[in-house]
Amino acid sequence: MKILVTGANGFVGKNLVVELKNKGYKDIFEVTRETNLFKLENYIQKCDFVFHLAGVNRPNEEQEFIQGNNIFTLKLLELLKKHQNQSPILFTSSIQALQDNPYGRSKKTCEEILFSYSEETGAKVLIYRLPNLFGKWCRPNYNSVIATFCHNIANDLEIQMNDPNIELTLGYIDDVLDEFLQALTGKESKKVNFCTLTKTYNIKLGELAEKLHSFKTTRDSLIIPSLEKELDRVLYSTYLSYLEENNFSYKLKKNTDHRGWLAEFIKSEEIGQIFISKTKPGVTRGNHWHHTKVEKFLVIQGHAVIRFRKINSSKILEYHVNGETLEVVDIPAGYTHSIENIGEEDVITLFWACEIFDPEKPDTYYVEV
Repeated sequence: MKILVTGANGFVGKNLVVELKNKGYKDIFEVTRETNLFKLENYIQKCDFVFHLAGVNRPNEEQEFIQGNNIFTLKLLELLKKHQNQSPILFTSSIQALQDNPYGRSKKTCEEILFSYSEETGAKVLIYRLPNLFGKWCRPNYNSVIATFCHNIANDLEIQMNDPNIELTLGYIDDVLDEFLQALTGKESKKVNFCTLTKTYNIKLGELAEKLHSFKTTRDSLIIPSLEKELDRVLYSTYLSYLEENNFSYKLKKNTDHRGWLAEFIKSEEIGQIFISKTKPGVTRGNHWHHTKVEKFLVIQGHAVIRFRKINSSKILEYHVNGETLEVVDIPAGYTHSIENIGEEDVITLFWACEIFDPEKPDTYYVEV
C-alpha cells in the first residue's frame, strides 16, 4: 500500500510516519513545504491513501490561512482528479472549525471543499475535527498549551495562565495514531459526517499546570506522582520528552558509612519506595523488625544470607541468595531480619518497602536476629 502524508514534518505527521514504518508500511510518500509540485504529482499518481495533515496554524498574516490551508487542499484534489485517483483522503480539521476565527474559517472551508470533492468523484473522505493534541515532538510556544507548559516548566521558565478554571478537551497523539491506523484499514470511528477520536481527556488548565509542576519536583523529592489514571501517565511521558538533552539524568544522595552505602531511588504514596545499597564483605545490615511495614529484598551482586527470627521465638531462618540467581525474599511483619555479606565482593541489594519512610513514625525496632 502506497501512502501519501502531507505535513509530514509536523507534529502529527512525524508521529504518523514513524508509526506507519513500525507497522511495516514501506511506501510512504512524505510531503513537506519543501516538496516541489513535480514530486507531489508523481506521488499522487501512485498513492492508495492520503493523510492530509498539512495546514497553517499560526501565520504572520491572515492571508496565509487561505494559501496554506484552502489553496493547497484545492491543488491536492485537482491533481487527484487529473490522474483519476480516487484514494481515500483523511483530513485533520479542528474543533476550531466551529469557531468564527480565521483559522477556524479556513478549516471549515477545507471541510466543505472535501465534502464537495467526495460528492463529485465518489472518493471516500474522512474528516476529523481534532481537539487540542499533545505528545512528544509537539512544538512549544505555537498552538499547544501542553507543549508550551511542558517546555517552560522543564526548563525553569514561567508559564502564563489567564483562567485556571478553563476546561480543556485533549487528544493524545498515540490515540490519534491508533484511530488513523484503523481508518487506513476502513475501520474508522464515525458519527454522521465526521470521524471522531474514541478517547479524549478533560482537565482544567490550573490542574494541568499543577500536575506538570509536580513532575518537575520529582527529582528532588523522589516522590513519583500517582500514575494510576491514563491521562497522568501520558502527561508524564509527554513532560519528560521536553527535557533538554543535557538534562536527562540526576544524581541520588548516597548515605555512606563503614558498612557501604544506601540511596533512595523512587518513592510513591501509593506503592511505597525503592532504595539500593552496597554492603562490604563481612558486614551485616538490618537487625530490626516492623509492626506493619513489609519489604522485599533482591540481591543483584555478591553472596549474602538473609536471616529471620519471629520476635517471640528463638528459631532462626536463613535464606542464602546471590546475584546470579535473582531470588526475591519477602520480609514479613513481626520478624526481626538482617542481611549479611558472606562473600568476597560487595553485595548490591535492591529493597522495596510498602510505605515511604516517615521519621516521625518509622515502625522500625532494633532487635538482633
